[in-house]
Amino acid sequence: MASNTIDTDGVITRDARSRYRTAQREENGAHGAYEGELRRGGGSPRSDVTVSRTTAPADVAGLLGEQGEVVVRARRMYDGDKLIQLADTFIPVDVAQAAGIEQVDTGVGGIISRMREAGFDQGDEATEEVELRPSTETEAEAFGLEPGELVLSITHVGSTEDGRVVEVTRHTLSRGWKLRYAVSLT
Repeated sequence: MASNTIDTDGVITRDARSRYRTAQREENGAHGAYEGELRRGGGSPRSDVTVSRTTAPADVAGLLGEQGEVVVRARRMYDGDKLIQLADTFIPVDVAQAAGIEQVDTGVGGIISRMREAGFDQGDEATEEVELRPSTETEAEAFGLEPGELVLSITHVGSTEDGRVVEVTRHTLSRGWKLRYAVSLT
């Protein structure tokens, strides 16, 4: 099965074809896709996580259909001591409460597994938009870039089979990433 890899030159290939599958997210007790994929690639995953409630940015609120307070899981994700991505996940409060994901450690498989157990299964498909954009001052400082240097931004939208959006995650990636997707030709 496809997996993320880390080349000898340090380039990380993020393989979107399989990273969210349950077997990949939960492999060897991993607490989500990031931990599982980095371990498979020989890396040393570590995440600093903060969980809070706040109002989502307007574009995220529009995707979630939530104008009020949401749960935010803000993560700094490392390979050893090297910061390799920032990821902010926005979740409707009722989903976060039902799935028990307002604590830092969400257990084996991470939030997607907890949501599935609570009846918010994201099914067989997620949508991701990829954008090359200037870094914010905060992102530049975190990655050791000049403000405005380009970063990759991936907006992941997870929905239930009935179309309810239950998570929006913004992944921000600095230099050294390659993205792999599969596209149906039928």
